[in-house]
Amino acid sequence: MAVSPEHRDRDEVEFGVLAALADRADEGMSVLELRAAVDADIDRLEPALAELKEAELIEVEREDDRVVLYPADGVVADPEEMADEEPSVLSIIRNRFGL
Repeated sequence: MAVSPEHRDRDEVEFGVLAALADRADEGMSVLELRAAVDADIDRLEPALAELKEAELIEVEREDDRVVLYPADGVVADPEEMADEEPSVLSIIRNRFGL
């Protein structure tokens, strides 16, 4: 899945978090899973998560002994909306190389 266009102008780590969460919107991700997916160290990931939570773009839930993060409503793009939009050069490269 893709991040809605209005949320694509965030900094690199914040956008990486949103994109990773959009891909796993139903099951969510732990901080460790996000760290691996975004390829950012904890010193860069922590402020990004704080900023996204403050902007109400992520939801944080405690499940048993772990914390799971989900994209907030409106962060994940509607597939029908995306069908009308031409793919960006970056998305073409990502698709081509399986990123």
